[in-house]
Amino acid sequence: MEKKVVIKIKELLVEHNISLRELSRLTDIRHATLSELSNHKRENINFRHIEKIAEALGVDDIRDIIDLTDE
Repeated sequence: MEKKVVIKIKELLVEHNISLRELSRLTDIRHATLSELSNHKRENINFRHIEKIAEALGVDDIRDIIDLTDE
């Protein structure tokens, strides 16, 4: 079974009670990019985006943002 890296945007939005648009504003990452990450439509992950999300939401553990799942 193949493994897939996923960004847990939807979970983060619920946990922090913010919208995708608000996360876009806080991180200076395009709304469309965050939407693609949220819907697992992106093949490549920009590590700077992960850093910006962590900084904006005060996340200390990368596992709160990224997960490894069986596809």
